[in-house]
Amino acid sequence: MLRPAPSAPEQRSVTLQFDDNGLLPLLYGEHDQHLVRIEQRLGVRLGSRGNRLTIAGTPERTEVAEAALRALWQRLERGQQVSTAEVEAALRMAEGEAENDPRLPLQDRPEIRTRKAAIAPRSPAQAQYIEMLARHEMVFGTGPAGTGKTYLAVAQGVALLLAGRVDRIVLSRPAVEAGERLGFLPGDLKEKVDPYLRPLYDALHDMLPAEQVARRLASGEIEIAPLAFMRGRTLAHCYAILDEAQNTTPAQMKMFLTRMGEGTRMVITGDPTQVDLPPGQKSGLIEALSILRGVPGIAVATFDERDVVRHPLVARIVAAYGRAEERTAAEGRAAPAERRGKKEQDGTWK
Repeated sequence: MLRPAPSAPEQRSVTLQFDDNGLLPLLYGEHDQHLVRIEQRLGVRLGSRGNRLTIAGTPERTEVAEAALRALWQRLERGQQVSTAEVEAALRMAEGEAENDPRLPLQDRPEIRTRKAAIAPRSPAQAQYIEMLARHEMVFGTGPAGTGKTYLAVAQGVALLLAGRVDRIVLSRPAVEAGERLGFLPGDLKEKVDPYLRPLYDALHDMLPAEQVARRLASGEIEIAPLAFMRGRTLAHCYAILDEAQNTTPAQMKMFLTRMGEGTRMVITGDPTQVDLPPGQKSGLIEALSILRGVPGIAVATFDERDVVRHPLVARIVAAYGRAEERTAAEGRAAPAERRGKKEQDGTWK
């Protein structure tokens, strides 16, 4: 019996025309690498002639490619750079808009302005997160590594400090090794704890000139300290960030949250899937999320592998580990039922 051949998917073609030929090489990338990446990611065909660029593909994918290219062109017109990271960000945002992702804010995309640059969201979840940081006094940011949880929190803190809306920034982390035992560390107290806090220093140097970071650290406008140093303090008129919060105990988390004083904003970031606490020790972040979710004034931003803004392989690694954990959990749930069925068959089940 002859079966009708499946119909080919509907195709659409759109032509964009750009009015500044000098910017086209920056839009296309070296050896057209930006166009190649868009083709690979969306499955569309791009063809350029002069100042015209034609996009061909399914209507949905063509619409995403057009939106991403227009966003990248607007960056170039504003004098901003377009690199591989910006191309990936434009694609993520365009896909979110096409899918009506609820994590995208209703208004124009928010930005955080610091001394060095304006930091724009690179995924729908980042856009939602930036909105939360601007509107709420306490924000939890949870999700895998590479999603910008800490980076954006530090950027918002620097922006508020420069605007005079807070008097200082307090950055803290629990001093927990990632599955290692480092033993005795030489040096004074600062030299002992600095390796744990290095990611926070790196973020600060992306927001402020090096001399300003050094001056503000010396004056106390920016304070970086291990979590253990927070006990007994009241943090007033400051912007406090607790990073790697999945490695806090429930007691430590409660202690930090209750340091909040007048005029203070707090951001708590962490990845509940990467807990480095001893086996059997409950994570303070996981407990806090279950207890505080829904409390007025507290916002929770949740990231996933779609929001990873590091190398594209990182997103695929995170997704693969997530699938493996789901399989392990499913096997764990199935095992008791299998054991019960076996006991029923051999007559040992009572």
